[in-house]
Amino acid sequence: MKHNFISTAKDVIDLEIDGLKKLKKFINPSFNKAIETISNCQSKVILGGVGKSGLIASKIASTLSSVGTPSFSISANDCSHGDLGSITKKDILILISNSGNSSELKNIIQYANRYKIKLICIVSKKQSILYKSSDIKLLIPETKEAGFGLVPTTSTCVQLSLGDALAISVMKYKKFSQLDFKRYHPGGSLGKKLQTVEDLMLTKNKIPFVDEQKTISQGLKIINLKKLGVLITTNRKKITTGIFTDGDVKRAIQKKIDINIKKIRDYMTKNPVSVEKDTLAVKALSIMNEKKITSLCVYKKGNMKKTIGIIHIHNILSSNIN
Repeated sequence: MKHNFISTAKDVIDLEIDGLKKLKKFINPSFNKAIETISNCQSKVILGGVGKSGLIASKIASTLSSVGTPSFSISANDCSHGDLGSITKKDILILISNSGNSSELKNIIQYANRYKIKLICIVSKKQSILYKSSDIKLLIPETKEAGFGLVPTTSTCVQLSLGDALAISVMKYKKFSQLDFKRYHPGGSLGKKLQTVEDLMLTKNKIPFVDEQKTISQGLKIINLKKLGVLITTNRKKITTGIFTDGDVKRAIQKKIDINIKKIRDYMTKNPVSVEKDTLAVKALSIMNEKKITSLCVYKKGNMKKTIGIIHIHNILSSNIN
């Protein structure tokens, strides 16, 4: 006989959805105070909890670190045996507990209060030792757990959601950008998605520069040499003036123009489509598709007329960013 637990799954999810809805109503000005305090921390943010709350603390610490706030989690049990020494006066301590009365947290609370270490709590009970001893109190709702009403499920879901809200809010407070995020995630699929034009562009002698005063036939030789199907035209001051493609060469030949005499400048496309070097590669690909072109000039912010690289559609597609 096959067992069907679909209704059980939906019941658990409904309990957690209900808990999250209640959590939204608990967000108050204390949350803003916590964000300002964490964002202005001059040292580390340290998180701790007992049991499942301890696991949630580890996840929140990891998320905070990944968005630019150095954080780590501590074991409440180990803190009673020497690990309190890892917490300094400049640190911010965030303790997570559903009840707020776990005996393992008492030594940490006393230590924080004694040495005036800023303490933020995530707790569901106002009458608890943790709530009363904290500088910033983030109260979460008392919720019904799944599994006999005893298994930590809804409560940890609520804790995790609040932690994510803290991390993203701190990220916004610090104006943490996609480029900042990329620095902490250089590998894997995230790293590929966050690759910039600078990561993939061709530079230096690989850039197909050509003097706009050159003849079309001279330009054709460079096109064949560089094998990109495009040239970036410059004037005597090495300022980018346009772009010249193999398509332009074909159109000139079709018009029976003497390509040994006519200059590139008379047949190039002025004001080529360009992107700043920190542009995401996926954005550059989107521009190419929209404009129906295969290459983009690349420049440094504030100096659009000076090309420092060229990005070809093949450079992007071969990086497997999609």
